Amino acid sequence: MKKLRQQKILEIISQHEIETQNQLIDALRENGINSTQATVSRDIRELRLVKELSTGGKYKYSVPSASGVLDYGDKLITIFRESVKSFECAQNIVVIKTYPGLANAACAAIDSMEIRFLVGSLAGDDTIFLAMTDNAAAEAFRKDIESML
Repeated sequence: MKKLRQQKILEIISQHEIETQNQLIDALRENGINSTQATVSRDIRELRLVKELSTGGKYKYSVPSASGVLDYGDKLITIFRESVKSFECAQNIVVIKTYPGLANAACAAIDSMEIRFLVGSLAGDDTIFLAMTDNAAAEAFRKDIESML
């Protein structure tokens, strides 16, 4: 019953803008599935549903992106964009200057991006050092930063 109910929940939220658990319970009932608020709440948590802003300006239940990583990455990229002041290459090292106190957040964003040619990173208060595999990788990443900002 649980698997069927959760499949139906996913179907319902993909077809309708469901704002509340009560609306979801009603929609389930219309589809022949009786459920309690506690059960629906548990299903929402297990399915990892999130509320996102709909085109109508209201919040609705939705399924996060397939990997979940993209949304997380987007948030980190936003942190990165908001913290970086300048950046330069010094051979295979990329030096990034941030606003005071934000280097760790920006560096965490970079680390979580899983950059292929990044060997290691080091963050201070307002400076980040990124060791790349070679000069070409450093320059390529510098161009990526430029396009990101």
